[in-house]
Amino acid sequence: MQNSQRLAISRRLVLRSFHICVLMFVLLAMCFSPTAAQNTNSQDIDAIIASMTLEHKVGQMFMVNLYGAGLTDVGSAMLQTWQPGALFIGVSNIESPQQVAQLNTTYQQTIIAAGGIPLFISTDQEGGLIQRLREGFTIWPVPMLVTAAHDPDLAYRVGQGMAQELRAAGLNMSLAPVADLNTNIDNPIIGRRSPGTNPDMVGLSVSNVIRGMQDMGVMAAVKHFPGHGDTSEDSHTTLPTVNHNLLRLSTVELPPFAAAIEAETGAVMIGHLWMTQLDPDTPLPATLSYNVITGLLRDEMGYGGVVMTDAMEMDAIDTVYAPGEAAVLAIEAGVDLVLTGANTGEGTQAEEMQAVVDAVRSGRLSEERIDESVRRILEAKARFGVLDWTPPSPEDAQINLEAHAALIEELFQAGVTLAYDTNNHIPIMPEQSAAIIFPGNRAQIQRDCSVDGGNVRYYAVSDTPTEAEIAAAITLAGQVDTIVVWTRDAYEVGDLAPLVNALPPEKTVVVALVSPYDWLRFPQISAYMVTYSPMEAAVTTACAILFGELPARGQLAVDLSSEVPAGSSAE
Repeated sequence: MQNSQRLAISRRLVLRSFHICVLMFVLLAMCFSPTAAQNTNSQDIDAIIASMTLEHKVGQMFMVNLYGAGLTDVGSAMLQTWQPGALFIGVSNIESPQQVAQLNTTYQQTIIAAGGIPLFISTDQEGGLIQRLREGFTIWPVPMLVTAAHDPDLAYRVGQGMAQELRAAGLNMSLAPVADLNTNIDNPIIGRRSPGTNPDMVGLSVSNVIRGMQDMGVMAAVKHFPGHGDTSEDSHTTLPTVNHNLLRLSTVELPPFAAAIEAETGAVMIGHLWMTQLDPDTPLPATLSYNVITGLLRDEMGYGGVVMTDAMEMDAIDTVYAPGEAAVLAIEAGVDLVLTGANTGEGTQAEEMQAVVDAVRSGRLSEERIDESVRRILEAKARFGVLDWTPPSPEDAQINLEAHAALIEELFQAGVTLAYDTNNHIPIMPEQSAAIIFPGNRAQIQRDCSVDGGNVRYYAVSDTPTEAEIAAAITLAGQVDTIVVWTRDAYEVGDLAPLVNALPPEKTVVVALVSPYDWLRFPQISAYMVTYSPMEAAVTTACAILFGELPARGQLAVDLSSEVPAGSSAE
């Protein structure tokens, strides 16, 4: 596409937006464009760029991965030859916090010894379902719980806590947080990775997690722009389609990203999504779309930070485009940093970088275009102290698991949600009789929900209750004032739904331990509580709320129906 055509498309996008009053309101919140830290000396960065070979400039534009828990000869050669700008730490690299920290120090020392620039080292540390650093690290709950807490300070401290552990392991970048709204509950890839469905609630959560993370010196990469939530396909296996126009995008999908931009997110990751309203002529991943990256994100939303791809090994890309060609197309569209993917070998990664070098030498890409991205990357490295990298001190390498466990407990106490309570069953008073029905392999529920002097009975059932168990539950329900059933992902699995639906709805309370969508299997129930993550602190908090020891402070993070929208709370 010629530059004149691109400019014309960009102008049309901008002009179209000016005629949409709602979009104008959102764009006012999007006008902030983050730049490098105030102390960055642009002349120094210009001098660094001027001293670099074309190959090393191109290397700065790639986030590569190296196989193994130690630096191999092949990996060392990659670092010394191409001097890439960033590394991704995946499953093959991780054994323990101490080992990861040492590996990352080795990476940095190797590239510095070769005369290169210190690396951004990143991983996926979203919390909940996607968390690469697990053994020896804090297991964080799903982002929906942070949204449900609806507390900027708590979200900020969660970002800080995540960043502290990343820094201790030698990482300085996180491919998080997710800002996709889970507006399609049957989405096969986002689901509970999403922070919720309400744009304002998610924007509050995401922006403060970013602030906390970045104030601790870890750059955030908010994802997956312009929004992967309302898709029915998984971009790991095919190209998902998003049919929404700019009016819909501006009021639903884009506000959380606008909040991230206002929070000065260091990077934005582009999803492999076909935005049909912006690229109507042919299926084109947003990762390779000039209209999405330059027209929408850069020109309309005013974002001036690092733009990066999702993993280019995903089938939405690599089943259609050769690796090198995909990298060139992404850069033509406006991408600064190309994420090769955790399953891409060093040889293929070198071919991708060489393809970009060849595109410059052939005149397809200008070296000025390369310099533009390298400057953004170096400004980000200056902002987050990467250019001045030194090995972490023993104190910095400590992970404060106890403090973070206390933070998670505080988060559950703020986020566990009593979405509604039609017949005022909660809290269960001492003079009332109640039955607790729970999965038999979660004995913690009976322990934590035990009350002195109360008239409470307990019944453990199998994951798939038998007809006899359902009949016993019906009998038990007839003998008490309130019956509480604990479910674990009844929306996806559905095995407990027949039991719940067999009970008298006017006296039935459900506590959903995993999916907030369990309610959709039994919407007639009298009261509904959501914990979002099935952790020990979730059970402790939910039991305390059931028996009045704690108030239910959370706000529902997702829309269940028009009568039970996101933000619902019985309090």
